[in-house]
Amino acid sequence: MQEGILSERNREGATDSEKPRACVAGRQAESGGIPGAMKTLILGAGPCGLGAAYHLHKLGHNDWQLFERNDHVGGLSASFIDDAGFTWDIGGHVLFSHYAYFDQAVAAALGEAYYEHQRESWVRILQTWVPYPFQNNVRHLPDEALRECVDGLRGLQGNPARAANFHEWMHAVFGSGIVKHFMEPYNRKVWGVPLEAMSKEWIAERVSVVDLARIERNIAEQRDDLSWGPNNTFKFPRNGGTGAIYEGVAGPLRDRIHLDHEMSAVDLEAKSVTFTNGRVESYDVLITTAPLDLFVASCTPVPEAVGSAAKDLVHNGGLVVGLGFEEQRDDSKCWMYFPENSSPFYRVTNFHNYSPFNVPAGDTNRYSSLMCETTYSSHKPEDKATIMDDTIQGLINSGMVNGPQRERIVSRYLIDIPYSYPVPTLGRDRALSRIQPYLESRDVYSRGRFGAWRYEAGNMDHSFMQGVEVVDRIMANGDEPTLNGRA
Repeated sequence: MQEGILSERNREGATDSEKPRACVAGRQAESGGIPGAMKTLILGAGPCGLGAAYHLHKLGHNDWQLFERNDHVGGLSASFIDDAGFTWDIGGHVLFSHYAYFDQAVAAALGEAYYEHQRESWVRILQTWVPYPFQNNVRHLPDEALRECVDGLRGLQGNPARAANFHEWMHAVFGSGIVKHFMEPYNRKVWGVPLEAMSKEWIAERVSVVDLARIERNIAEQRDDLSWGPNNTFKFPRNGGTGAIYEGVAGPLRDRIHLDHEMSAVDLEAKSVTFTNGRVESYDVLITTAPLDLFVASCTPVPEAVGSAAKDLVHNGGLVVGLGFEEQRDDSKCWMYFPENSSPFYRVTNFHNYSPFNVPAGDTNRYSSLMCETTYSSHKPEDKATIMDDTIQGLINSGMVNGPQRERIVSRYLIDIPYSYPVPTLGRDRALSRIQPYLESRDVYSRGRFGAWRYEAGNMDHSFMQGVEVVDRIMANGDEPTLNGRA
């Protein structure tokens, strides 16, 4: 992604409203001034917005304010306690980090009030359990499926580097058997879009690639291979779910955080934000974490090409079904993947295993909880009116719950996430290369999971550090390694 400029081709053909102007950071760098008096507004109190606020506070800058449309902080990392006393996250978050700075912020927020876990994740397929990552543990499959997976790996054809899309890349890397049994059905469930429409560029550490010799050795020695991935150990707050992290981060900043303020319009020329409650705030620099397509639609003036590019961005939605049981659940798994169509969900978390205080009174001898995630999109519609019953039936179909256990459900909680994953489509980077330079030329920096629209840099730690790093860029002309894939 380009930073703060339009390409030569775009610059030559730009209208006056499209042409880039010197941004605040550039003007400060040229003048040698200290931008401490710049009025900075932040939209969104999720990990990215709080990361920016936290860093501004640490640097001693005082002329900033953060506005959040909800009545709580945390964004997609918030947590809720239902009427029965069960705690729920907005999906299956786990706390692991690539950054010492983020670790320090979390430590300040939580102190010693967290648990540390060794990841235990599994795939439910063909009436059996296969340890994650699936491709390293195919030995657990029935004989015919195992043969198909190994034969597919032995007969690999094509160059992954030349794959035109994610679907082609999967076949070139995993072979027809693994693609058939796991990769294709699971990814269609997660993304809710045709895999041929997705880029392969987002992969990075998100998908474990294969080592045929290692897999054959695992089969021969009947050995499980479980250690892959950055989240093979993770932390979880003792109380309050994942949201406790961001409540803690926000604590010292509360006098500058304004809840119940939903942005309705941004005037890029006047440099002002209007909120639905009628409040209007001016700014020198605006950091926004709102979904980029919605943000662009709220801005004036916006060149037609920028508005059209924003419409090319694709996302899915998610439905999180929380089920609280009055029953002890003896199952050490952390989370489980479900590629088959016998259930609507793609992932289920034994949420009581993360912290006993995710259930009433911390009593896991009496209570347990399952958190189930389902994607919806225009390509994959789901009925919100029936998703609760469909989820319970899916748990029964997959052997997670039996008939009598259904009668022990004492809490049913539904979270609808209109923006769940920013989908890395083939046209995403082209759209971003049009949108982001234009906004930055107007002293607007769109960052975070949906602000940057880069799924591969959208974990909690990534999002928090996007906020930190964009402050460094604005205040000191610094780099943004997380956003640009150099972290």
